[in-house]
Amino acid sequence: MQNTAATVVKELVLVGGGHSHVAVLKRFGMRPLPGLRLTLITRDLHTPYSGMLPGYIAGHYEYDDCHIDLRKLARFARARLYHSPVEGLDLAEKQVHCRDRPPVRFDLLSFNIGSRPQTLDIPGADKYALPVKPIDRFLEGWGELIGRVLNSTAPFRIAVVGGGAGGVELALATQHRLRKELTDAGRSTGTLQHCLVTDTPEILPSHAPRTRAAFQKVLASRQISIFTNHRGSGIEPGRLHCEGGQTLEADAVLWVTHAGAPPWLAHAGLATDARGFLLVDDALRCVSHPEVFAAGDIATGQNHARPKAGVFAVRQGPPLAANLRCAALGKAPKPFTPQKNFLSLITTGDRYAIASRGGWSLQGAWVWRWKDWIDRRFMAKYNRLPVMEGGQSATIDPRLTSQATLREISAVAMRCGGCGAKVGSTTLSRVISRIQTRPHRDVLVGLQEPDDAAVLRVESGKVLVQSVDYFRAFVDDAYDFGRIAANHSLGDIFAMGAKAQSAQAIATVPYGTEAAVEEALYDMLRGALEILEDCGAALIGGHSSEGAELAFGLVVNGIAAPDALLRKGGMQPGNRLVLTKPLGTGTLFAADMRHAAKGRWIQAAIASMVQSNGNAADCVRRHGATACTDVTGFGLLGHLAEMTRPSGVDAVIDLELLPVLQGARETMRAGIFSSLQPQNVRLRRAVRNLEEAASHPHYALLFDPQTAGGLLASLPEKTAETCVTELRQLGYAQATLVGRVEPESNATAPIRLLTTSSVRPTSR
Repeated sequence: MQNTAATVVKELVLVGGGHSHVAVLKRFGMRPLPGLRLTLITRDLHTPYSGMLPGYIAGHYEYDDCHIDLRKLARFARARLYHSPVEGLDLAEKQVHCRDRPPVRFDLLSFNIGSRPQTLDIPGADKYALPVKPIDRFLEGWGELIGRVLNSTAPFRIAVVGGGAGGVELALATQHRLRKELTDAGRSTGTLQHCLVTDTPEILPSHAPRTRAAFQKVLASRQISIFTNHRGSGIEPGRLHCEGGQTLEADAVLWVTHAGAPPWLAHAGLATDARGFLLVDDALRCVSHPEVFAAGDIATGQNHARPKAGVFAVRQGPPLAANLRCAALGKAPKPFTPQKNFLSLITTGDRYAIASRGGWSLQGAWVWRWKDWIDRRFMAKYNRLPVMEGGQSATIDPRLTSQATLREISAVAMRCGGCGAKVGSTTLSRVISRIQTRPHRDVLVGLQEPDDAAVLRVESGKVLVQSVDYFRAFVDDAYDFGRIAANHSLGDIFAMGAKAQSAQAIATVPYGTEAAVEEALYDMLRGALEILEDCGAALIGGHSSEGAELAFGLVVNGIAAPDALLRKGGMQPGNRLVLTKPLGTGTLFAADMRHAAKGRWIQAAIASMVQSNGNAADCVRRHGATACTDVTGFGLLGHLAEMTRPSGVDAVIDLELLPVLQGARETMRAGIFSSLQPQNVRLRRAVRNLEEAASHPHYALLFDPQTAGGLLASLPEKTAETCVTELRQLGYAQATLVGRVEPESNATAPIRLLTTSSVRPTSR
């Protein structure tokens, strides 16, 4: 009997990981709605908390102090996380269009994507200004700006455009940090010049006179010039032009004004205000489409317009979550009225702050400490998540859907086994017609024909190389999973020196409504097909069925000349060992399951796994590889042991030189390992200096099972370093010489581990 906890009857898609949506995720994680599936589509994996960013820029906080890990939060909420920018919306088909993945279907949709400084109408701004939003790009540019200041011997002039609280805080925070950087480098701070430029008659126009006076005094004491009634009209290298003919000398321009919205929102047919922001009612619903919600800077209240400030996005989170739940259940939403006045705690860059609300103002170091306490408490709510006992209830709330759909769900619960578990023919036909395979010269009968089997042409004098892999999903996005599984399956073919020709898919899709099954199957096959066609292989058929969880694999065929095959048994004494990808996927995804991995670690691991081994295989073959294998489930040590035995050689691995995925050292230090690790550790009998090596921090990596890992190749000494250089040029940034091959010894264990580097590293 199928547990209906896995059955999806309604889709809620959250676009953007802003302050309101983190509250939505937390609340749905604390109180799930069975049958409602959440999907978060986000360009950023770590969402910044705006209240702490000036402190981060000033150097008072570390990155993780002021960023919420969206992957960890999404896992807590049982939400799928799709890491992709959104570029369009089809309201008729209820689809969100992303830049680099298939469209995402929704029943309910919510936007919390913030605003961005609108610089399109300012000549030169896109090229020469550094906008404060999006924050991640600003932080990249900020790092580069610090380097420019430190490398400059002439006076360096910085103009901050924007006289509101954001501009004032940014001017003071950047000055504080840059002065410290110069002092730490033994340089004078006298060459650094700051100015604040605003098109209003005074700075902080929405604040009380006492607050303005306090900041004017601070800015004067810090020698930051103020230019009021200066509207920026153009930027070129070294100059900021303003309306009326004024020109200000500026080596860097930071832009903190003119908030704007992406044009595709209005193009999709959603109601917007004059500046393109979504127009919402008191329930935070788009006034033109009640199934679409919005909060934060991207929304404008039809009846209660408020400034674009983070405090409003934070306050909108709870009512947004409540109204999304009401909408899913078919209940009337509850109106929400935002407050008119709010407390502003504006920092001066040096652990000092000024409080402003209405007509009063307070200041001091104690205000900064107060703000710091408030901000850290807010962050703790989302980065220290409670452990939830038990799973989601199996009982679907009947208010989520129609009686017809409930009857379909009841049929799902009684699904048969055997061929009765196959995906329906109409669903499968629609998926096949959507993925649009390319013609392939070797395919005589393939995916588009109704015959019982595929028929392929094999060239005379060539041999068929065949392999199969299949495993359950460990990432949220079926599209990414399809790409990873295809790369993993192709690894065996590439390691053998063959050219991939064709593949058949084996797919298991979780029980669900017909639409949910079709979406999962399409996304998975679409991802796999992109990888296959990139290396010239055709998808020619397969088998699909429904089951308890998402799983996927491929039977892959390759073609090779018999004398061109690369085998595991070709290692020769004197050869060097090349590893093309870093290690650590096993421990990282074990940590991800425990909510103990940072989102950026997992995304870096996914990027490594979706990188094909095809170009690496061609490279090592051109440089004379005598043996090769792909590093997968048995770990580096297990696969190396498989090479030494048939080769009749010993091998040396330098633990210091092993390339490691970001975060893998941290998760292993925390004692988090893959469930396959204990079985792989049994292979330690292949190591002869075990006691000496076991204390090395990289030792456990030898047994870490890899998914879509790199190639381990044995190359002649004279070509090995050149090969690694070329691999890095091809995009395998962590390709490394990790060891060497030695003549077979009398020792029973063929592998020796070095704990201090003696294998000459490749020059970078």
